[in-house]
Amino acid sequence: MSAPRLRATPLPGIGVQYDLVTREHRHLSVVAHRDGTRTVNVYRTDDPDSCAQSLRLTGAEAGALIDVLQPSHHSSSLLSPTDLGLVAERIEVGATSHWNGRVLGDTRMRTETGASVVAVLRRAEAIPSPTPAFRLAGGDTLIVIGTREGVDAAAAILGRE
Repeated sequence: MSAPRLRATPLPGIGVQYDLVTREHRHLSVVAHRDGTRTVNVYRTDDPDSCAQSLRLTGAEAGALIDVLQPSHHSSSLLSPTDLGLVAERIEVGATSHWNGRVLGDTRMRTETGASVVAVLRRAEAIPSPTPAFRLAGGDTLIVIGTREGVDAAAAILGRE
């Protein structure tokens, strides 16, 4: 099977559009907007230049979709959280969040939920193992690991406005 045809087109002031034609000759595109959002477009089979469906995703939603489409590389030497009864999730700190501008330790998340923040994604940077003194900002995405209940409780804490 030949490699998929992928074309990138700069969209000045907007971002970049990536076009893919699948093995079944279906055309889809993803517009990577400068603000981190993504628009996924699926084109009609009878007119590959006519968009049949368009879906706008936040950065966090796009990240979740990437995780499903391209799961992390699994090595036998790495532990999988699910093998241990744990879950790992991305939780976004909203711009209007109570925690925007406050330090991670103020959330008391680990004490209250048992869940741990193992990394923070900020713009194009990953900050591993943030300390309690780490200052949160709106738009940060926290990688949280813990039990299902603990991660849900952490999401409730971080969702406070």
